[in-house]
Amino acid sequence: MTFSIHGLAVARGIAIGRAVLVASSRVDVAHYFVKPEQVAGEIERVRQGRNAVVEELQRLQADMPADAPHELAALLDVHLMLLQDEALTGGVKHWITERLYNAEWALTTQLEVIARQFDEMEDEYLRERKADLEQVVERVLRHMKGVASPVAPPPSSPWRKTQQALLLDDTVDVPLVLVAHDLSPADMLQFKQSVFAGFVTDVGGKTSHTAIVARSLDIPAVVGARSASQLVRQDDWIIIDGDAGVILVDPSPIILAEYGFRQRQVELERERLSRLRHTPAITLDGHRIELLANIEQPGDAPAALRAGAVGVGLFRSEFLFMGRSGNLPGEQEQYLAYREAVEGMEGMPVTIRTIDVGADKPLDSKAHKDNFLNPALGLRAIRWSLADPAMFRTQLRAVLRAAAHGKVNLLFPMLAHTHEIQQTLAQVELARAELDARGEAYGPLQLGAMIEVPAAALMVRTFLKYFDFLSIGTNDLIQYTLAIDRADEAVAHLYDPLHPAVLRLVADVIAEGQRQGKSVSVCGETAGDVSMTRLLLGLGLRSFSMHPAQILAVKQEVLRADTRKLVPWAQLVLDSEEPPVTPG
Repeated sequence: MTFSIHGLAVARGIAIGRAVLVASSRVDVAHYFVKPEQVAGEIERVRQGRNAVVEELQRLQADMPADAPHELAALLDVHLMLLQDEALTGGVKHWITERLYNAEWALTTQLEVIARQFDEMEDEYLRERKADLEQVVERVLRHMKGVASPVAPPPSSPWRKTQQALLLDDTVDVPLVLVAHDLSPADMLQFKQSVFAGFVTDVGGKTSHTAIVARSLDIPAVVGARSASQLVRQDDWIIIDGDAGVILVDPSPIILAEYGFRQRQVELERERLSRLRHTPAITLDGHRIELLANIEQPGDAPAALRAGAVGVGLFRSEFLFMGRSGNLPGEQEQYLAYREAVEGMEGMPVTIRTIDVGADKPLDSKAHKDNFLNPALGLRAIRWSLADPAMFRTQLRAVLRAAAHGKVNLLFPMLAHTHEIQQTLAQVELARAELDARGEAYGPLQLGAMIEVPAAALMVRTFLKYFDFLSIGTNDLIQYTLAIDRADEAVAHLYDPLHPAVLRLVADVIAEGQRQGKSVSVCGETAGDVSMTRLLLGLGLRSFSMHPAQILAVKQEVLRADTRKLVPWAQLVLDSEEPPVTPG
């Protein structure tokens, strides 16, 4: 009987095939106590497993194909750092030495300790880095048990068949789809070379590494499907709907035929959209719209160009700081990363956001994390930067130096007070003075502020006195306006980008920017949501920043839009208690 499993849609497209299940290595971890004389041997077992994984990841890096996504290289670096992090290795030794846990038990126990710290993080992107730690431990456990990678390709893979063949002959080789608790970056690299047409994971979010890599590889995927790996049986027929975030298990022939038709339609639509890559984004009534890309690391720049982006609207610099237990990247390392992104955009502008983390994030081993009762409202983003001026100016100097190689904009997150603005700008001037004193070359910067706190939106006129441009971070603006933790599933249904209060704040910021002749962009998830494109155009938005994979679909909406008709409709939406999603 057909049943459905719902998760998060993170990579578009449809995959149809037989399920290949990968069980978690931690499910059957043995728990027993060892004798004191066995402690050294248990520690050595963990060390050998860790070293084997380090060698495997280094080998994967060395053999990485030239067309592999840049995300994979960076994520493999993160895994290598986590493997050698003292918080993991030291903790495991503690459990073995002090509690006499066996090696596997000690490893999973320390994983739970560190995982709880990740769960307390406010920033969704960094919170989901817990999955990286889980996969590191998973891989070590696999090596300790002698289990191979879950996505290693079989000897032969004559798996591509037409939909007609799938319907008429159920005994021939058919496409395979992977169902797992989670997938590591190393697994994803092998995934590219494997037979699988799509994948489903129990865990993960829209900003998890599996989602990021799936989008870059253009693989249909659904993550966060909870108990999918327990509900789906080995060799079940399943359909992965990467557009809706749904998995259909044991579909009937009629459903199978319908999705086969949709699969072909999706491919045709992709081909059609790809023809828009070099078409200027201009509305029917002649307004040129700026479509920019959000990137997480320097190597994403070429993909942004290939997607037709005319610049980077948001470079999330915090990715460079991840997995650095008390050892933050220095000025030179950051400068080289920012320069790579600037040069990769081939003369197009790059907007770098200063680090958006807080004292609740494990970036500084000296931070007393237990002191923060509500990290969402605590020392995060610009507050964290201003609390550590030396670290902040290190980043500012690196960005200033990178600006000598192309057009760079600098964006500050979570500002809410005039004195914060003044302190931030003073730090920029100090960074310039420090470079002058060193005789170091640097370039000009356009300075901007994120509008993601309601106070900032209400103070937009003041903000525009100090800044050259504004960028609306709708993810946090919605969260803070509606007092909803977007990571809390109990209230997730209340997270509403169409709430009248949210729309009014967004509209007022856009309108004030227009009045003062300064650029305003939207860089949150709303910017890449095609159902919101026309409304934002009607509100006067002329600059959108989104994941590169969303650019062509949004461009299509832009090309079909006439703002003369959308403006009066957008005003009706603003005045409505229950805003319509599409023009009347």
